[in-house]
Amino acid sequence: MRWLRRWGISIASLALGVATLFVFRRGLPHVGWIVGYLLLLWLVFAVLAELRAPLEERRQGLLVGAAEYTIQTLYHNLLLFVLPAYWASATLASPNGPFVAGVAAGALVTAVDPLYRALARDHRWIQHAFLGFSMFAALNVALPLVGVRPGAALLGSAGLAGLALAPAFRDRGRMGWPRALALAVVIALLGAVLVWAGRTLVPPAPLFLADKQAARDVQDLIPQDPIRSSVPAATVAEWGGGLAAYTAVHAPSGLREPIEHVWWKNGQVIARVPLSPVLGGRAEGFRTWSRKSDLGTPLPAAYVVDVRTASGQLIGRLTFTITP
Repeated sequence: MRWLRRWGISIASLALGVATLFVFRRGLPHVGWIVGYLLLLWLVFAVLAELRAPLEERRQGLLVGAAEYTIQTLYHNLLLFVLPAYWASATLASPNGPFVAGVAAGALVTAVDPLYRALARDHRWIQHAFLGFSMFAALNVALPLVGVRPGAALLGSAGLAGLALAPAFRDRGRMGWPRALALAVVIALLGAVLVWAGRTLVPPAPLFLADKQAARDVQDLIPQDPIRSSVPAATVAEWGGGLAAYTAVHAPSGLREPIEHVWWKNGQVIARVPLSPVLGGRAEGFRTWSRKSDLGTPLPAAYVVDVRTASGQLIGRLTFTITP
């Protein structure tokens, strides 16, 4: 029984989280699940913030503990629920890779009950940080699913996550609602500014590259003479000294997002090519391509083609090498 009291919640939370992940991968309506989790999480958090002091005065510690366990489990399930979307969207070797690690770390910490309690018991700000981060990460996935462009989703998610902290600022009734709401508005505005400044650090989930290919050319949206990972310089010279980058971007139905290809050669930008806006809803992804007709001399080099949103977020990356 002592072992169950210590680890039972962790096991149950992990099992529910894995079940949530299983449902996510089966392609059920994501928005409904995410919104349901968010509403329940915020409601339990707000109620506990208001009733904690009276319950503790009446020695109702069991109810407080049950509410805290519920919030912890919701954190875990919510983060684990959106983790696959960020995993698919992120380019791990880019600046947005650590964000995925942060989501995974949050899901892991909230799954291990003794660890979470050790971190959050004496540090109320950690609990507030979990609430803000969980809501931001979830909303940033949910809003594009209903047609909100990634850049606007970033700002909206940060703002709503900041406003959701209003009950936390009440601090057991020591601060009135007007001051708590005013502070939440300030946090929301500050969060939106910081998120926009660091937008390249956040993957544009749920957008991701469904396919990518370097090739001699693209005709009728089909790569011609595709390159696996490298191609000799002599072959490229025979093709006229240029190559094409073909990409298929998977996006939610109803989403319309302008994108661009950014061509790099040995770490230097050599071209920026605006492309037609991605139209979401196609299982195989929205196919588009760009061609760099003159790669310059010398041809041998490491090449990278970044696929970016209009707000500058990295959707995916195509790499290839031209060998001597």
